Amino acid sequence: MTITPFFLELRSAYQSEIDDLTFDSEGRDVLGQRLADKRREINFLVHMMELSPEMVAVMFHRGFHFKLPGVMDHLLSLEADEFAEWGGFADAVELAPWAQDLAEVVLKQPGGEWFLAVAAGLEYMAGKPVVASAGQSEDDESEDDDESSHEDGDNRPQGFDADEYGDGADDEKIRQEAGADWLVEQGFDRKD
Repeated sequence: MTITPFFLELRSAYQSEIDDLTFDSEGRDVLGQRLADKRREINFLVHMMELSPEMVAVMFHRGFHFKLPGVMDHLLSLEADEFAEWGGFADAVELAPWAQDLAEVVLKQPGGEWFLAVAAGLEYMAGKPVVASAGQSEDDESEDDDESSHEDGDNRPQGFDADEYGDGADDEKIRQEAGADWLVEQGFDRKD
């Protein structure tokens, strides 16, 4: 399966979001409670769909049932601007009733269909533990390549071509700032 750099980068951020929501400071599993809290904030969070899709997509965690995995595999091979309209996934993806309610709110927003495709792709990958290495070729797995690509702090997926996709630093900075702003609005102190 071929996965675009777009989905590989977001997968890591999405998994981090899930991990951050899972346990409280005392080690108790509070994922269900925190996801419910996020879902109640949907009217605010939809404004972050384009800048930080991984932060918003967690609302749909465990809300998708994938009936046609081949369609989802194909989605993961597409660039962010190549997704079909959400209606094109009707036969491949079924939403839980509570997730359908969220989807109706999302679909009223500009970019809502794009976002639902991203959210479905991220949740699909979350259920596939081997997907993290799926975008790497055999050449990229050599020890020398691994050391050279990470020596300078570059954590992009192996085989990522910065000239083709841009360096992503501006996008990452925007996502981090949006996330930090949201946390401040929730009552947390800003990290410097």
